[in-house]
Amino acid sequence: MNRDTAKGATQKAVGSIKEAAGKATGNKKLQAKGVADKAAGSAREVVGKTKTAVKKATR
Repeated sequence: MNRDTAKGATQKAVGSIKEAAGKATGNKKLQAKGVADKAAGSAREVVGKTKTAVKKATR
């Protein structure tokens, strides 16, 4: 697991927490921020996995 994959997973987890907190408190902005963070985290994870695959393929 490289740095991008780890940071992406962390960002997804934080996004899930924000989304849940937003739902629980009725805060639509916090909920939307959580959804956005989850999406950004997923994208970063894909970047990390792609980097790892390229690195393995070029060895």
